[in-house]
Amino acid sequence: MTKPDYTTSFTVEQSPEEAFAAITNPRAWWSEEIDGRTDQLGAEFVFHYQSLHKSTQKITEFVPSKKVVWHVTESHIGFVEDKTEWKGTDIVFEVAKKNGKTELRFTHVGLVPAIECYDDCSGAWGFYVNESLRSLITTGKGQPNHRE
Repeated sequence: MTKPDYTTSFTVEQSPEEAFAAITNPRAWWSEEIDGRTDQLGAEFVFHYQSLHKSTQKITEFVPSKKVVWHVTESHIGFVEDKTEWKGTDIVFEVAKKNGKTELRFTHVGLVPAIECYDDCSGAWGFYVNESLRSLITTGKGQPNHRE
């Protein structure tokens, strides 16, 4: 039996358009250390956090107000044995209207309990998605890593 990919979801009062605009602005909720475009199909951007993590994401699916997929093309995670654990994984955001509210579902396809960074990485995503991104959507202010 395969282990499930890391996933989490929440609902907000704001519109799908507002949620999607926040998702596609990861400098405001994930990290100010992102270089490249994050808001169009085919764009690539680089995330960097100290010596712990650097990855390149390519936007492979972009459906405004509904879905965006970041495919990890390069990855270096400095605190695990296999530094490329994220390479080839997909970071998926799905937005939908549900019972008069907006539901955001986040899945990191390939981030499974069997890989070494699962506990630390899923914990970090839990904060960045459920707290920082949610805060950006609901209050206009996220809690990203600051540029060094």
